[in-house]
Amino acid sequence: MHIAKTPASLQNSQKMNREDLFSKSVVILNNGHKMPVIGFGTYAPQKFPKSQSEEATKVAIEVGYRHIDGAYIYGNEVEVGQAIWEKIADGTIRREDVFYTGKLWSTFHTPELVQPALERSLKQLHLDYMDLFIIHMPLEMKPGNDPFPVDENGQIIFHNTDLRDTWEAMEKCVDAGLVRSIGVSNFNRRQLELILNKAGLKYKPVECHIYLNQRKLLEFCKSQDIVLVGYSVLGSSRDERWIDQNAPVVLADPVLATIAKKHNKSPAQVALRFVLQLGVVVLAKSFNPTRIKENFQVFDFNLPSEDMKELEALNRNYRYVEARQWINHPEFPFHDEY
Repeated sequence: MHIAKTPASLQNSQKMNREDLFSKSVVILNNGHKMPVIGFGTYAPQKFPKSQSEEATKVAIEVGYRHIDGAYIYGNEVEVGQAIWEKIADGTIRREDVFYTGKLWSTFHTPELVQPALERSLKQLHLDYMDLFIIHMPLEMKPGNDPFPVDENGQIIFHNTDLRDTWEAMEKCVDAGLVRSIGVSNFNRRQLELILNKAGLKYKPVECHIYLNQRKLLEFCKSQDIVLVGYSVLGSSRDERWIDQNAPVVLADPVLATIAKKHNKSPAQVALRFVLQLGVVVLAKSFNPTRIKENFQVFDFNLPSEDMKELEALNRNYRYVEARQWINHPEFPFHDEY
């Protein structure tokens, strides 16, 4: 999940309820910036060539996506940046039309590495600033350029910088004009409160799909004026590095299929609409042009309360991205219920 920092001067003057925050296609963050409620996720399994990231991002922008979600660890910032700039060059968009999110990888948590990591990503993207920069995970590995440092036994080498120190370095990136909002990802409530109790901030994503709707965490974040963004809304890709290949396939669920047929929509569209109606911003990712377009067509129907209840009843507290290779890290976030 991610939260974004809000200037102290706005924290008291812009308290808005959840209904006020969401319009048809954007959520207004409490620092005044607008985040499109459906984003295009640029993560791709290693089997896909990086060139497909560029082509898919261009298709997404042509379809109408204006929220692009990327990360250093995805290894395709150059290609995603090229796609954005090609669409700027041909007049499809302006830079200010795009809400770009990047992520701080777990080997750059020490304060002196935070800003250089952001600057490196900006250089690869050919951007002057990011709209949102988030701590990708609360757990940290050995600082340095090796993204997955291991010891002589092949075990990941952990490190444990105080998250509040990393957050202070993120705040300095805002002060430097390199990013407009900052946040966190995959944090549990305890970790959120560690940051929340340190200073005023706000906004962004938690894994939230129909098998893991994270209702308690959602309600906590609403109470803190934190906007959630759900990834793996469609059940995640079947990337063997991260996903149990025996995991349930969300889009094959019979209840979802029945509701989709009733509305003359695809299961993916209903899954996305369900999460949007929970008050969660969603990320959809695909390299298939037809599905990219289909996933964006979720603003022309509503799910009635009986459909929402049926879909909420599917919750299994099932997490697709378990990150179990880090389970022994002191900041492993998924031990706690939320």
